[in-house]
Amino acid sequence: MKVGFVLAYLILAPILGGLLDGVDRMVSARMQRRKGPSILQPFYDLGKLFSKELIAVNNVQLLLNLSYLVILMIAGSLLFAGADLLMTLFILSTADMFLIMAASSDSSPYANMGASREMIQMMAYEPLTLLVAVGFYLTTGSFHVEKIIQAPVSAVLWMPGLFVGFMFTAAIKFRKSPFDLSTSHHAHQEMVKGITTEMSGTTLAIMNIAEYYEMILLLGIFCLFFINSNPWSWLVAIVICAVVFFMEILWDNVSARLKWKTVLYGCWVVTLVAGGINILILMLIQ
Repeated sequence: MKVGFVLAYLILAPILGGLLDGVDRMVSARMQRRKGPSILQPFYDLGKLFSKELIAVNNVQLLLNLSYLVILMIAGSLLFAGADLLMTLFILSTADMFLIMAASSDSSPYANMGASREMIQMMAYEPLTLLVAVGFYLTTGSFHVEKIIQAPVSAVLWMPGLFVGFMFTAAIKFRKSPFDLSTSHHAHQEMVKGITTEMSGTTLAIMNIAEYYEMILLLGIFCLFFINSNPWSWLVAIVICAVVFFMEILWDNVSARLKWKTVLYGCWVVTLVAGGINILILMLIQ
């Protein structure tokens, strides 16, 4: 069973991630009263990127991007295998460091500014991410995903603040406005494309695929808030994930990009209020 979930993640995650990216573009276009691209446009883009001549700004950038992809695959495999959630989150953070190194490995000022902002964003969302893992432990008595999903009731009943906080920080991971500081899926980034400015062809395609893996991984963590021993909870979790993804798209289209200080302080406030108070209550009722 575990092997099946891992294989499904490794094979289907980039496909589902690409489809969700296509849905994102299509829904965003409708919100802006445009026709927009086909839902399959992300796959056409990947095909075009892989068909281009491989031109790297240096010898290490492609290797670092490949490392980013592989480590995300490992992190997602651990999650869907029912392994330790805390270890999964630590490995996810390691993957982000490889992306930062890939962006800062060339001399482009835009890429280096993007790498610096990506590091600031990590400082913003990492505390809340770790509190989410602690919250699951206090709620279910285990960091292991396999035991978390066997709880008699959904963890979100005890972790509403952490759920809201994780939605807030997930917008950073999804690179949605108002938190698209280091790079953006849209053309409104003042640093050209930030961390991806010097990436093209195969190198950029690898990063896009890695982001699809990360998207499915994050949605999998959202599912953990709702899955319990009741088989119907799986359907509820999938529906809630769809709603969360739509809310992230809506937030992206109605928000303007914030300054890095506002993002950093705002995330810390959310971590302290939504996460800290929720953890304190969990500790008191145990």
